[in-house]
Amino acid sequence: MCSAIETLNPILNYPSRTNPFQRKLQNSQPRFNLRDPPTYRMTSPSSFLGGFNLRIKANDNVDASGDDSGSGICTLMEYMGKNGVNVSDELAVLFIHLECACKRISALVASPLNYSIGKSFNVSVGSAERDKPKPLDIVANDIILSSLKNSGKVAVMASEEDDAPVWLADDGPFVVVLDPLDGSRNIEASIPTGTIFGIYNRLVELDHLPVEEKAALNSLQSGNKLVASAYVLYSSATILCTSFGSGTHAFTLDHSTGDFVLTHPNIKIPPRGQIYSVNDARYFDWPEGLRQYIDTIRQGKGLHPKKYSARYICSLVADFHRTLLYGGIAMNPRDHLRLVYEANPLSFLAEQAGGRGSDGKSRILSLQPVKLHQRLPLFLGSPDDIEELESYGDVQQKVNPGYEV
Repeated sequence: MCSAIETLNPILNYPSRTNPFQRKLQNSQPRFNLRDPPTYRMTSPSSFLGGFNLRIKANDNVDASGDDSGSGICTLMEYMGKNGVNVSDELAVLFIHLECACKRISALVASPLNYSIGKSFNVSVGSAERDKPKPLDIVANDIILSSLKNSGKVAVMASEEDDAPVWLADDGPFVVVLDPLDGSRNIEASIPTGTIFGIYNRLVELDHLPVEEKAALNSLQSGNKLVASAYVLYSSATILCTSFGSGTHAFTLDHSTGDFVLTHPNIKIPPRGQIYSVNDARYFDWPEGLRQYIDTIRQGKGLHPKKYSARYICSLVADFHRTLLYGGIAMNPRDHLRLVYEANPLSFLAEQAGGRGSDGKSRILSLQPVKLHQRLPLFLGSPDDIEELESYGDVQQKVNPGYEV
């Protein structure tokens, strides 16, 4: 049992020579009584005005749909246990390590140290190379790689930041594909960023193949074989939204306890929204079908009689998170987003919430990847909005004049 409080270092041991913080220890009473269930202290809005504090125990029941029946708090760890979706012990261990990695990344992106990290890496970030790894991408990638190694549950990790997948353990039961830090070029402007990952079972029938070959083939599984997927949004709150195949649920990081607490159980995307999210500056490069669709919905002349509003953050996780909660459609119509690392995991979450993921013609999860870094158009959102979009036919932007991918 820990009897001391340790000052948080957001990038502890990474890299050790640049750590300016010294650990400060103060004597304190133990935080938990191991004989009793943990108790969380939730502060109501009125407490800031001298009101009361509400104490809720965390051992109340929650079913696999994420419904806690209003009886108390459910953490991600509890949700994965016997009172929730009841995932396997091995998958729970993997998720705990991913959860810890994302907490470190959350602290890192909010830390003043992320500005100094950029100066310690010789990575070009010119406009012509806007899609190349940024310093924080590399740091986030290494944080997650270290966590996956330590879990002992991962055979192979395939990352958007690596040219080839990394084989970690012959007996690891899972394959993890990920974008370690989506939207990292927005960090200096304090715009939300995120981590995206998907989890597959290792294909044991490939174990006899050479390492490079079986690593690649394990990473190129179609999205309909996903065991779980998640994104973590780093914004005004840190939110981990996940699905194990029984609905989509979001957990918010409680910085006072270090737990991800269930705040959005059993998310259901509205059948139709009133928001579209796309870079309108590319309007004149779009195909005729997409221009007609956008013109129609923002004039209120589509199947929905109200005029649509535009909301665009240029951060995939943030735009998708808003769409998941409010409905509508988030899109990038050109061959830009990765099928393996971004489209499949987010489409899995969309479908588990009652939404859809499409490339403008086909269901994302039915596509068979042929390359690790395969790019495609991506349309995510409410089922009625996606169906109406696809009815216009020509919505995929196949030309890319005047700007770099």
